[in-house]
Amino acid sequence: MKSITIKGSKRESVGKVATKALRNAGMVPCVIYGGENPIHFSAEEKAFKNLVFTPNVYTASIEVDGKKIPAILQDIQFHPVTDKIIHVDFYQLFDDKEITMKIPVKLVGTSPGVLNGGSLRFTNRKLKVKALPANLPDFVNADISKLRIGNKLLVTSLFNDDYTFMHPDNTVVVQVRTSRNATADEEEETEEETAEAATETAAE
Repeated sequence: MKSITIKGSKRESVGKVATKALRNAGMVPCVIYGGENPIHFSAEEKAFKNLVFTPNVYTASIEVDGKKIPAILQDIQFHPVTDKIIHVDFYQLFDDKEITMKIPVKLVGTSPGVLNGGSLRFTNRKLKVKALPANLPDFVNADISKLRIGNKLLVTSLFNDDYTFMHPDNTVVVQVRTSRNATADEEEETEEETAEAATETAAE
């Protein structure tokens, strides 16, 4: 997974007065949890632009007093009126410790069902995965090239040795539903496939 570097300065005081002074100076108070002790630091608000305001997911490399700390964004607070970032929590990463993150899903291919007028329902645009930091993907590929009208792609179809999905096996990632624009040929073919599947099941 790609990483974004955030340069910060260690906070000597974490009181309300010091925190308010930081915000007035355009700085964001932050803290890193997960290590032996919390690490309090501050960074310029613009430093979080590429980490927060993006559909992609990144890890962060926090540089504080010459030391680099790998981490992930855990929580972020915005001002209720101005929407300015007022506080950020990070969680420290360790090479030998698995972490859980929500990863965006990337659709691959073209669905025959959609080409025939079906409606694509992208139910889960992000999936929660658990993996070692080195195995965290930038996105999860979901191949929809075989989805016809009435078909669903379940999370079990996206199995990968590098990470584990933290969802029930019957979780629907994407599906193609019928619509008024669907062609008769596609609907008939789908009905035939359903009938064949039922016949095979009965025969077993």
